[in-house]
Amino acid sequence: MRRFFLVAILCFSFTLAAFAQQNDDTPASREDIQIYFETMNSRDSMNKMMDAMLKSIHQMAHDQYLKNKDKLPEDFEQRMTKQMDDMMKNMPLDEMMQAMIPVYQKHLTKGDVYALIAFYNSPTGQKMLRDLPAILSESMDAMMPTMTRY
Repeated sequence: MRRFFLVAILCFSFTLAAFAQQNDDTPASREDIQIYFETMNSRDSMNKMMDAMLKSIHQMAHDQYLKNKDKLPEDFEQRMTKQMDDMMKNMPLDEMMQAMIPVYQKHLTKGDVYALIAFYNSPTGQKMLRDLPAILSESMDAMMPTMTRY
């Protein structure tokens, strides 16, 4: 019986600690946001998102070239492709992520960040992290006809 109470007290204290942490409305620190970014695999996600965007940009350049072939230089598509590839390859991701930290700090509390970290460490959160690049890529493909028209 004594063991039962000890286990119950431990479970209760862990629950209180987790609840208190999630309800912590102090501002998120730079380190909190960096841990969140690591949990989200943000650098890898940004690379995948940029690859998906690049694929769509290549398709748009190709479509524009085909529509305006007679008005554009012959090497238009190749130059545009190279220019976009170079731009994306040289994108300063670390600098961009550092610049984003204050924005996240402005909108998220320490409790928010810990709740998000808990979610993204859950099976559903992990599934979302795995599937989000494909979702974004397929969404870009689905939007492409509308974007091309405008």
